[in-house]
Amino acid sequence: MKQPLTGSAGSWFSKTGYRFPAGGIQSLLRISGLLTLFLSLWFSASAQTGRPLTLPFFDDFSTVTSRPDPTLWQAGGNVYINNTLPINHPSVNVATFDGLKATGAPYDFTNSNAVGPTDTLTSLPIDLSGYTAADAVFLSFYWERKGLGELPDESDTLRLQFLNNTGVWKTVWKEMGAETNNNFVQTFVAVDRAEFMHAGFRFRFEAFGRLSGPFDSWHLDYIYLNRGRSAGDRFVKDIATRQAVTPYLKRYTAMPLKQYLANPAAETADSVRTDIVNLFNNFNFTTFRFLVRDEVSGRQVQDYQQTLSENIGSLSSQVRRVKPQPLPADFSGKRTVLRYTFDVLTTDDQNPSIPGVNLRRNDSISGVTVLDDYFAYDDGTAETALNVNQRQGRAGMRFILNVPDVVSGARINFVQISNDLTGRPFVLSVYGSNRGRPGNLLYQQSFVLKYPQTRNGFVDFKFDYGVAVKDTFYIGWTQLSEESLLAVGFDKNSPFGNQVFVNLGTSWEPGGVTGAPMFRPIIGGLNTAPITGIEEEPAALSALRVFPNPNPGVLTWDHPALRRVEVLDLNGRPLLNVQPTEGQRQLDVGSLGNGFYLVRLSDGKRTVTQKLIISK
Repeated sequence: MKQPLTGSAGSWFSKTGYRFPAGGIQSLLRISGLLTLFLSLWFSASAQTGRPLTLPFFDDFSTVTSRPDPTLWQAGGNVYINNTLPINHPSVNVATFDGLKATGAPYDFTNSNAVGPTDTLTSLPIDLSGYTAADAVFLSFYWERKGLGELPDESDTLRLQFLNNTGVWKTVWKEMGAETNNNFVQTFVAVDRAEFMHAGFRFRFEAFGRLSGPFDSWHLDYIYLNRGRSAGDRFVKDIATRQAVTPYLKRYTAMPLKQYLANPAAETADSVRTDIVNLFNNFNFTTFRFLVRDEVSGRQVQDYQQTLSENIGSLSSQVRRVKPQPLPADFSGKRTVLRYTFDVLTTDDQNPSIPGVNLRRNDSISGVTVLDDYFAYDDGTAETALNVNQRQGRAGMRFILNVPDVVSGARINFVQISNDLTGRPFVLSVYGSNRGRPGNLLYQQSFVLKYPQTRNGFVDFKFDYGVAVKDTFYIGWTQLSEESLLAVGFDKNSPFGNQVFVNLGTSWEPGGVTGAPMFRPIIGGLNTAPITGIEEEPAALSALRVFPNPNPGVLTWDHPALRRVEVLDLNGRPLLNVQPTEGQRQLDVGSLGNGFYLVRLSDGKRTVTQKLIISK
């Protein structure tokens, strides 16, 4: 059984098409009525394009986002088109198979250990009538286990099936899990049996694995079916873009426009880069153009043209980089969306290796930077999920401002894994800074969990009051129980690590994670709360506190001379008034129900009022 990887800082969660019954169909096809049914099913599927496809069939997924091309693939298979989960892929974008539906919901939300068929990728009908084995029809594709996703178990599989002329899916290739391969493997499968040479031929890839989340990841790319091929037909004259473009900003992937414009030169990255790969067994020369455009105003910000061509060797990759320009001083508006694009100039459309396919299709790649109302360290795609694996455990993320501002909530990607936690409570907190770690509590508010409606989507959780912040602040969430482990989407390939801190008891420690939670503070838009502050407390006052917070019903403190503990409701009405005895360090408040309270603490010289959440 698959177990999540756990550590002191947190936990990593690394973890259909219809199948005709072969024997039954073969016997029933002797009845002409079922033959009519089979033909009607075929024509229904091919109706998406009006007629069957013809050779060649090719897709490298470079022309679509999130979902496969509907002119080539049957809808509803739930595979995920992306460019962040694979490692060393042949060209920009791959098709990923895992345990999530297209909406981001698991296939099975009731049994965390359930296994079965997950994603499928099924071609539309392809007319192979008239072909024979002598035509040397081959299907080739590249595949990879795991990538930046989760490694399939030994019993997990990815299989390829062909639909024969009696409507039966035949397995012609299968791979098992358990072994990591950080490079894509190219595989060739011959279509050489008479039963496959018919007008309604289709092929499909189908994964089997854990059904309760983004587990057991497989990746496919560069699928090519044609005649006149062989198992040695490995090379295609194609230079392709590949790796996701690095961030336009130096410290974030997104930030409020107001914060950026306070110091554009310091916030703009020194360079942005991607890489290209030569899939041909001969060298070639390329140049590239780099464009930056604001998609809100339509204004062009930068246009750079490489003048000298560069030689790229056969079957090799090469980095392309450029220095982005900061936005000009006269840039204005409430929101800016910068699309920055590398367009590699190649000769892939001349003497093409794949007849009728223009391989310039994968020569362009873009990044997007949003300057709006939030900060982000993530790129908007989750490769896994993160949680704090202890009741009352807290996580906080650090953000640094250029000018004072107001925090008005958080935009969060909660990932649906194993159990449905919709409606479960959690707490958002904002902290000041104390020597590079979360410091005094500025604001706290409880919410109930909602999942986004789409994979990699976000939900806004807005505060009742804005929280005034300056310089450095921290914002995070509290895990209220061990049974309700909140899984926050985690961007494993974010370059902005070391911003996460965890508190499993009384102190904040670096999280020790590489990457970024998909957790974004929302900036502006609310008046500040009536009681909050950003100044550091003196050491004597910071010791005058009770913990943990939130609290299951037992208050603890360190101050040796604490004279009085008062618990009040949010309207200031007293609920408990206790004078601790000498040496007492705890107080049972279990008689109080779950909710928000004020705790007034006094040592006879000073009085401190602290907000408290009780959650049992």
